[in-house]
Amino acid sequence: MGTTNAENSPRSLGVGVVGLGWMGRLHASSYRNLAARYPELGLAPRLVCAADPLPENQRAARAQFGFERAVDDVEEMLADPEVDVVSIATPNCLHRDVALAVARAGKPFWIEKPMGVDAAQSREIHEAARAAGVATAVGFNYRHAPAVEHLRSLVAAGRLGRITNVRCWLYADYASSPDGPLTWRYDRSLAGAGVIGDLLSHGTDLVQYVTGQGISEVSAATDVFLRERPIPTSAGVGHGAVEVGTERGEVGNEDWVAALATLADGTRATLESSRVARGHRSDYALEVYGTEGSARWSFTRMNEFEVMIGDGGLEHGFTTVLAGAGHGDYGRFQPGPGIPMSFDDLKAIECAEFLTDVVGEVGGASGAARPGSGSGAAPNTADGLSAAEVTEAIVRSAASRSWVEVPQVEGTTWGA
Repeated sequence: MGTTNAENSPRSLGVGVVGLGWMGRLHASSYRNLAARYPELGLAPRLVCAADPLPENQRAARAQFGFERAVDDVEEMLADPEVDVVSIATPNCLHRDVALAVARAGKPFWIEKPMGVDAAQSREIHEAARAAGVATAVGFNYRHAPAVEHLRSLVAAGRLGRITNVRCWLYADYASSPDGPLTWRYDRSLAGAGVIGDLLSHGTDLVQYVTGQGISEVSAATDVFLRERPIPTSAGVGHGAVEVGTERGEVGNEDWVAALATLADGTRATLESSRVARGHRSDYALEVYGTEGSARWSFTRMNEFEVMIGDGGLEHGFTTVLAGAGHGDYGRFQPGPGIPMSFDDLKAIECAEFLTDVVGEVGGASGAARPGSGSGAAPNTADGLSAAEVTEAIVRSAASRSWVEVPQVEGTTWGA
């Protein structure tokens, strides 16, 4: 691992990123901006190598993001002794093989969700990280929103009373056009269970993180509303931006899901997600209801939340609170309430948590205190496996039209 050149100099950490699409580029930016937001960590991430098969992404890695090198092959990157930590931001179908290779190389890794295309692959990744004893992070970035952190603290302090039920939905329309290309995202073997792993896994993590309770059973329904899409004739970056032909192919995974869930303490939850909800760009929301009060948050208004505690008399109802210092890590990014943080800032927080665990020599299923609000380590592979187990239980429930138990996973950070 990189060392300092002189006393009190920042500690250098060589970074490798696998996959330079939208998320890989965001990881790169997060590493570059770390020192400005978290100077007390004393870290200086250095973008050493990017691994991506597309020549245009290799060029962007060097010219736009400042990587020293860009290569085709992951093993070539892992053989570089200057690479200390690795980000995995490839298509889902590659996560397992890349993560296992990184774990074998003994390098900590930050991997996007869903970890694998199914629970079995996610379990392999989790067990490989534990066997290697490396720190890990999984990309559940919405839990890092200052408002969400505050909702968690309200629940933990008992200010909402006994939590009775939780409602979470993640609606988007990135796949709402029937002429959208049939990319890897719509292939079950490459992407897993469609919108369940892509979006609802965030909801699974939010519900468990804010309540501190695992989802123990689910009853679900799913559907595919757009059953055919045009087959791409070129490669692209992100959700679209590819050329298509006239030939169409069958969509192989879910467009929509709705689930009832029971948490470990008996709390009830409803979860819903769609990738084809026209008009909903990124409408992700969480509502928590208790015997003494309620709170709710929406990503479309990420920098505020609503809360109602006790009986407000004639003013009984929700009060809108602007995020500010004291809410999560807000104070690291903005000087006062009313000045918004961004999606990118949530990934910067995640980066800081990951590297905090790395330099603390934290293993894959345990965690050190995070640098900000103190509410836990970076979401790790145990959290990723937990979300995958819920996803798989939802798929089985929808197929059997019955309640399905969810296996519990040890080492999750939402229970801390």
